[in-house]
Amino acid sequence: MSSKQGLTRLVAAVALVALLCSVSYPGLAEESQAATSPEERIISVYESAGPSVVNITSLSYVYYRFLGNVPQEGTGSGFVYDSSGHIVTNYHVIQGADQLMVTLTTGQTYTAQVVGTDPSNDLAVIQIDATGDLPPPLVLADSSRLRVGQSVIAIGTPFGLDQTLTTGVVSALGRVIESPEANQFIGEAIQTDAAINPGNSGGPLLDLYGQVIGVNSQILSTSGSSAGIGFAISSNTVARVVPELIAHGIYPHPWLGIQTLDLDALTVALLRRAGMDLTVERGILVTGFDSGSPARAAGLQSGNQVARIGQYLLPVGGDIIVAVNDVSVRSLGDLTVYLEEKASVGDTVRLTIVRSGVERTFSVKLAARPTST
Repeated sequence: MSSKQGLTRLVAAVALVALLCSVSYPGLAEESQAATSPEERIISVYESAGPSVVNITSLSYVYYRFLGNVPQEGTGSGFVYDSSGHIVTNYHVIQGADQLMVTLTTGQTYTAQVVGTDPSNDLAVIQIDATGDLPPPLVLADSSRLRVGQSVIAIGTPFGLDQTLTTGVVSALGRVIESPEANQFIGEAIQTDAAINPGNSGGPLLDLYGQVIGVNSQILSTSGSSAGIGFAISSNTVARVVPELIAHGIYPHPWLGIQTLDLDALTVALLRRAGMDLTVERGILVTGFDSGSPARAAGLQSGNQVARIGQYLLPVGGDIIVAVNDVSVRSLGDLTVYLEEKASVGDTVRLTIVRSGVERTFSVKLAARPTST
């Protein structure tokens, strides 16, 4: 037999084996597909990541005149961040707590200590001593690589029901949501339709590889329950903030030290009626400065006259901020999010302002926002 004939028979034999497998064992192909089906992926994520999601019980005492100190209990979620027992959750989950208890999926309960908090980003780190029982830490994904429509999984303790899983998709990216801290905003937020209810706060939003893409934080609802619009703080924000909380207990926020009023159609009309000559329709009117303001030191000016806006008297005639580092800003939210995401304490930013109808540029070195602010 020639080598050519041998090669021909080998090819025929391989083809026959493949045909017999597909005919005699049709289940093999189905099992192979099932192993990577979305359903199996979700089950796999739940089984691998679920043990690292914890229940957090907060206990606080409220004093009543006739009853004395009355305990009040709240619940939330969190996840294991590292092998040292650090757990990431929302600031509002632990806010005001006199005592914190963490319960693992094994049923073991541990007293937790607060390591650091960042109310502006609604993030907190607590710690437990569970060296022998500590589940493996969850891995943070790069949230900048997310795409709208991507499947997501939320695991948490809604309404006190531990280890509850819900699924959905990334509904939108780059949302700006209000912070628990007054006049602050959280950027890079992930919007999802995965059901998030009271008690889910602080739990992880995961991709189909079991990596954390966000920390479930808020819902938009008229009833207080999930209406299909939930928000998670992005994993990139977590990666930026949490190491600082572990190392120093606080996160240093870049600060300009300005008091402002957003310009929109209504405020512009009211200010013009009050006699202010405005040449722009949108921007941030500087109405005052905080003590030690870097913006004031750089030469920005606040209002030099007072106008009545409804029941309020406001300083007007000050600079109007319209851009930072050549990026347009239309509101304080725009400016705050830019500084949080693109700048750090000690950086110098260029503020484009309009003063008396003339556009000017000032360089401002960002300071750390005072903790009392």
